[in-house]
Amino acid sequence: MKASVIISTYNAEAWLEKVLFGFNVQTEKDFEIIIADDGSGPRTKELIDQMRNKISNPIIHVWHEDNGFQKTQILNKAIVNANSDYLIFTDGDCIPRNDFVAVHLDNREKGYFLSGGYFKLPMSISKAISEEDIVSQRCFDVKWLLQHGLKKSYKNIKISSSKFKSKILNAITPTNASWNGHNASGWKNDLIAVNGFNQEMQYGGEDRELGERLFNMGLKSKQIRYSAICIHLDHSRGYVNEAALKKNKAIRKFTNLNKIVRTSNGIDSNL
Repeated sequence: MKASVIISTYNAEAWLEKVLFGFNVQTEKDFEIIIADDGSGPRTKELIDQMRNKISNPIIHVWHEDNGFQKTQILNKAIVNANSDYLIFTDGDCIPRNDFVAVHLDNREKGYFLSGGYFKLPMSISKAISEEDIVSQRCFDVKWLLQHGLKKSYKNIKISSSKFKSKILNAITPTNASWNGHNASGWKNDLIAVNGFNQEMQYGGEDRELGERLFNMGLKSKQIRYSAICIHLDHSRGYVNEAALKKNKAIRKFTNLNKIVRTSNGIDSNL
């Protein structure tokens, strides 16, 4: 396997199905899919079992019981279960363009992790996208999106740039090349070296904190936000918790001030 694609999800079957259709039409075929399921109900398992008959890539379903927002814990379990030495992370609400996996693999490099972004869609378009829209790739066509209600914006350049132009935009963007959970990749050995995600953290910067420890270990990052394209399907965010955000902010501050590399509450807890 050239890569393990780790997809986080929680009780969002309609969106996960569209994401899996996106990974079924990748130009690069040599990868496995690991679904990091943070406690979804039986409908998610039923969908995954159905999709195994429609998708050529092997699918591994990593699940634990629902005990609140424990995304960091299930991602660590997914890392342990990965069979490849290169891991690509995304979310179950982000449909990948058909060159998504290829772009990550083409840009991988020892001593680096890769940082991508996403293109946000409104709820109306998120619901409207069909399997055929994904297979034909028209859901990545700005003209098609505008016809279906997308507002005109300079941000649309994110998915309309040519290969040459995207390289220039990657080089000049002021956005930091941080670890973004919806679109990032790195070597499994590097993630194990920092003990994976900090399981004390809930929603809010938990992915960035992992990247900050990778930086502390001496890794660099590479910007691919205009090359590795995925479209983000809209949803509510009932899991946002102010107390957790404050705690996460304090953990990140401690990590950076003390140049922490290895979290004490990470992958080891799952072994």
